[in-house]
Formats: sequence, C-alpha cells, structure tokens
Amino acid sequence: MNWTDLSAVGYPTLFLGVLIGSIVPIVPTGAVVGAAAAVAMTTGHLSLPLVLLLAAAGAMVGDVVTFAIARLGSDAAIRWLARGQKPERLVSAQQRFRRQGWQLVVVGRLLPAGRIPVLLAAGAVAYPWRRLLPATAVACVLWAIAYALLGVVSGGLFDSPLVATLLAAVLVLLVTGVINLVAKRRRERAKVGDRG
Repeated sequence: MNWTDLSAVGYPTLFLGVLIGSIVPIVPTGAVVGAAAAVAMTTGHLSLPLVLLLAAAGAMVGDVVTFAIARLGSDAAIRWLARGQKPERLVSAQQRFRRQGWQLVVVGRLLPAGRIPVLLAAGAVAYPWRRLLPATAVACVLWAIAYALLGVVSGGLFDSPLVATLLAAVLVLLVTGVINLVAKRRRERAKVGDRG
C-alpha cells in the first residue's frame, strides 16, 4: 500500500471508521463522512460517489452486525451494546417498534443516538431480517447523503482540503448538537404533557 496516496488510505479509513463507529459509537461517523466528502470536493484523491457508496456500505454492515448481536447474541453482548442507554428509552423504543418498524429503522439511523436503541429494540422484538435489510439500506444511503452534503458544502466554500475538512467536521457536530437539543426539548415537553 502506498501511504502517500490519499485514496489508498482514505477509502479504507472511511469504510472502517464508519463500520467501527456503527458498532461501537466512539467514532464520530458523520464527521468521517463529511470530511471524506470535503476532501473529494477539494482534491482529486477521492471520488464523491465512491465516498457515498463506502459510507453507506460501512454503515449498513455495522447496523446489521449491531442488530445481529441484539437478535442472536448473549445477554452479556446485549448489555455491552446497551451500555450508556437509558432503560426507559430502550423500553419506549421496543413499544414503538412493534407499531412503526421500518420507519424507526430509517429515523433511528438519521437521528444522533437513535440507532442503537432502535436496533436493540428490533432485536428484542425479533424484527424479521427481510424487513430490516431494505429499511437499513435506505436509512444508510440517506444518512450517507446527508452527512456528505455537509462536506460538499464546506468543500464548495473553500479550496483548501484542510479547511474544508475542518469545516465539515464542525458542521456535522453543530447539526448533531442542534438535533440532540431539539430532541431533548421534545422529550421534556412530552414529559410535562404526560404529567398535565
């Protein structure tokens, strides 16, 4: 492997970063996709269609592995996946999953911190593979496009790959923060409404 060739390093890094971050949420996968898209827009080293394809593929493989652990795994594996998740959020996801199935898979992938509770709930209710796989494919493609667009915007604004990549990462973090804030406020209003 030629370590000076950005495409030789960039594509595997993109795929593995998204794959690992989809199973163990320690890698900011949206920022990885946004940064790769920014590099594709500002250099000839990466292809934007290939960035989208690899991001969606890495996300889908990661989501399928997470679902498989939840559906087929041991109690210890499920507890490990669920660490950091609030028990009431998992119970709520299980109840909604029985009614809304594939919509939750799509929305769960697009919302920060929504994917793991949804996939755990899907595994807990034994959601069928034949329904999960197409829903996951749609969700991962939409997710890849959404985060790549942030990289495209930053790459369109700046010619410097470094500046565009940094801006893409900041945009992803800002969008994620705003979505989390809106979701938190909606949950708080729902709790107040339930009490009143």
